[in-house]
Amino acid sequence: MSAPFVVIGASLAGLRAVEAARNYGYDGPITLIGAEPHLPYDRPPLSKAFLEPGAEAVVFREEQHLRDDLGVDLRLGAPATSLDPDARTVTVGGEALGYRAAVIATGSTPVPLPGAPALRGVHTLRTLDDARAIRDALHAGARIVVVGAGFIGSEIASAARRYGNPVTVVEAAPVPLVRAAGPLVGAALARLHERAGTDLRLGTSVAALRGSDTVEAVELSDGSVIDADLVVVGIGSRPATGWLAGSGVALDPGDGGVRCDEYLATSVPDVYAAGDVAHWPNQLLDVPVMRLENWTGAAEQGAAAARNALGLGERTPYATAPYVWSDWYDHRLQFVGHPAPDEVRVVLGDLDGPRFVAIYRSGERIAGAVTLNEPGKVMKYRRLIARRAGWQDAIDLFPALTA
Repeated sequence: MSAPFVVIGASLAGLRAVEAARNYGYDGPITLIGAEPHLPYDRPPLSKAFLEPGAEAVVFREEQHLRDDLGVDLRLGAPATSLDPDARTVTVGGEALGYRAAVIATGSTPVPLPGAPALRGVHTLRTLDDARAIRDALHAGARIVVVGAGFIGSEIASAARRYGNPVTVVEAAPVPLVRAAGPLVGAALARLHERAGTDLRLGTSVAALRGSDTVEAVELSDGSVIDADLVVVGIGSRPATGWLAGSGVALDPGDGGVRCDEYLATSVPDVYAAGDVAHWPNQLLDVPVMRLENWTGAAEQGAAAARNALGLGERTPYATAPYVWSDWYDHRLQFVGHPAPDEVRVVLGDLDGPRFVAIYRSGERIAGAVTLNEPGKVMKYRRLIARRAGWQDAIDLFPALTA
């Protein structure tokens, strides 16, 4: 039997790589490796709907479908520990598995709170097991401190307020999501927290956690102390690539992500990367190095990496206008593209109101858009970005809004 197509990471990107291989006609063996014991599941609901009482994890595909219909050799519950491009093997659980081509889709790991002691009640959120522990604490009426006002932190705060739990969000930046949305829109997002009754502490960091065995309080850099039974740390993540040390796969010197070309190929033959781990040049936005941490990017990259790795059709560069959405306090936020600094213009509503649309300019092009409670509009801006539309085209998209 020929060596299999090996996908390392039973993630969304990994699953889409497997499915794309079959959809494009590959009929050889496939091995899917996952560090967790769970079948591939949907991660975004873990900080949203999964926190509701009785909610179940969303599993993408049943085991029988993966094994029987797609013909996948599932290796779950043990992580890959090394890759040898000369021998063309991936080691899992002490066993070296050969590959004809491989896709790295091992995702990312949360950044821990620097210097924090190991106390019960302190969590990050990445896995299904993390989410279960946080949900149990929320339902028990915990006093919550969330460190980081990004997507995950803000969604956790939203869930806490739905249950009436007191919640404080601590954010070192001057506004939430300043890198994803810019300072103007970020200030509007801060007001969403405040109107929902969340205690938002901006420009502040955690100085220490207090407690002997279980967390009891959080001391902030301004000297204030907040009582807490649950601390959720959402200060970012890093690509899960430590297992690639010594493999020859080139990694980014900053965060350790896998460096790829425009086809998602790594620096070693027949090995590609997709999802949170991949750094690649996004030619659509003229960004020389980009890394995405969102559902849409993972799904698209997984399919593109598999197609290119296996030579299934014409080799195609991967380029995209990134898309991400988030639910805060019964509000739907959507982002496309990136927040270019040249200009931000509100073209619908106002930043203090219940809905708005803001667009971002890069030179003479539209580079991004963000909407609050306007789900029908954001994808039209994504299509404009995808065809490299001009700024005036974006302004004229909904002329009644700007008249």
